[in-house]
Amino acid sequence: MLKNQEWFVDEVKSYHNQKRINEILDIKEYLSGKHKISQRPNEMWSGKVYEPRKIVLQYAKTLLSFQTNYLLKHNITITGDESAVWEFKKVHRKGKYDRINYDILDKVVKNGMAAEYVHMSEQGVIKSKIIDPADSFPFFDNDNNYKSFVEHYNIDGISYYTVYYPHTVQQWNNEGGQLMMVGEYANLSGLPILYLNRSELDENVGRSDIHDWISILDSMEDLISKFSDNFYKHHNPIPVVIGQEIKGSGINPNLVGQGLQLDDGADFKMVTTELDANGFSTIWKTLLQSLLDVSSTPAVSMNKTDISNLSEVSIKLLFSLADIKASQNERIMREGIEKRFEQIRKLLALQGVTISDDEFDTLDVVFTYATPQNAKETIENLKTLGDMGAISLQSILEHSPYTSDVLMEMERLKGRSYEV
Repeated sequence: MLKNQEWFVDEVKSYHNQKRINEILDIKEYLSGKHKISQRPNEMWSGKVYEPRKIVLQYAKTLLSFQTNYLLKHNITITGDESAVWEFKKVHRKGKYDRINYDILDKVVKNGMAAEYVHMSEQGVIKSKIIDPADSFPFFDNDNNYKSFVEHYNIDGISYYTVYYPHTVQQWNNEGGQLMMVGEYANLSGLPILYLNRSELDENVGRSDIHDWISILDSMEDLISKFSDNFYKHHNPIPVVIGQEIKGSGINPNLVGQGLQLDDGADFKMVTTELDANGFSTIWKTLLQSLLDVSSTPAVSMNKTDISNLSEVSIKLLFSLADIKASQNERIMREGIEKRFEQIRKLLALQGVTISDDEFDTLDVVFTYATPQNAKETIENLKTLGDMGAISLQSILEHSPYTSDVLMEMERLKGRSYEV
């Protein structure tokens, strides 16, 4: 066996790749609830060991879910040449690609990357496999060309490798103590498709937006946890006697309602720590607003702003940052889906379905953001454009808030007009 056949082992173990994988694993642990505040040590208070509050805020999950659902709450629409769209719609439906798209974007916003391998099942169904980002190792040459991909994981001390080349797929493992190839297959579609939220330092590496939020979230958790501790300590005041009490007038701890008699000029009071609730509120609101700004999340979507009687233009302004972030995620998804279309076209050709270059070039996808909108106003605008002859029936259906499957709706309309 040639040594260069095992090149991927050293590459997977390289510092660069291990650092990236460790960052992904840290993010997974963070989302599962392992936050910095949970490591807060016990304290001594009033002579006893006191376990401080460790309030975990899972705002990151809410923000990530908002980003994913804002773009893909409504299924994407495939447009283009009717015959080509029909074939791709069939593949899309059988391969459950609406779910695949959601899972891909979910991994991209959480981990900064996702990998999708398009293949054909034994039953001839074209489908996709999503590879866990923690198991993903794409490799590029010195000219920044994507050359190969390795899926690596370890189970019970045994390392498993699936190495994807443009035309072949190899499976390796070290079961028995020695690394051996256990299978080699033809790769009919090509290398796994990469979806990357590209890093500023390396365009071939994905970076999660969570890194921009963690410091703010840590500060919020630290603030509310410490304030909660102070609140409960505030309810345990320290009794202070100024002057002398009358001899023999001490309080019997076994009695209820007994008074304390003090000498003339003496005073008794309960000293408590003053809580600066206004200061807490100001800092909390500042941190929360910073979190919403950095994550491009409109405050109204998090129930942080009261609204009433807003026009659609005002609503769009409130969601302008969310639209900008969604457009960035759309670009990531669009690039990957376009590559997926190319690979599906290859597999369809093997099944005897030929799609010409002209037909393929017309294919496109339409994303419908989950922006609150006045459906009545949208329909009136579409009707006006239709009456002017400035828009086609298919375009009207694509932009209609009530149409989820444009192609099927077009078929139904043809059938209805035929019957008339």
